[in-house]
Amino acid sequence: RTPCTVEGVVNHKADLMDPAQAAKAGDHIAEGLGNDSVVCLVHNAASYDSDSAAYFNANNMTNAMAISIFSPGALTSKLLPKMDRGSSVLFVGSTLSDKAVADRASYATSKHAVVGLMRSYAQDLFGTGVHTAVVCPGFTDTPMLRRTMDDPEATGEFIKSFVSVGRLIDAQEIADL
Repeated sequence: RTPCTVEGVVNHKADLMDPAQAAKAGDHIAEGLGNDSVVCLVHNAASYDSDSAAYFNANNMTNAMAISIFSPGALTSKLLPKMDRGSSVLFVGSTLSDKAVADRASYATSKHAVVGLMRSYAQDLFGTGVHTAVVCPGFTDTPMLRRTMDDPEATGEFIKSFVSVGRLIDAQEIADL
């Protein structure tokens, strides 16, 4: 991944398919925070494997859940003690957080689970001043999406018909939120 170059952002590398590495990264990040820090924790990683009812792949499902649920859970629990009022735990969902499409069983399942995890955290964090939300941006022009396009121009035109703005969303538009 490309490191974030925004001033004040500290980049940490971890394999999010391994929740133990995520927890270790969480410990390292927490050490660098002062007490009562205002933190915006954004869980954005995902796995977009192709699998289905006919071709279920337990490894794909395990990886998708590790990346989208287990590792964010480990990171959040490590950082939460340092998070003061005004902090936030944000998840990047998908249009598939609420529905599904063929051949994306692991992805759709993990994105549904993201909503469940956020709703659970909203109850856990009630009254703490720490906010949580899922952002479901829709079809965003990312390398992950582009890798799935056999004919990028035709697929892009098809996808645009489902997007109210009539185009793929630029990732920077989501980041600017």
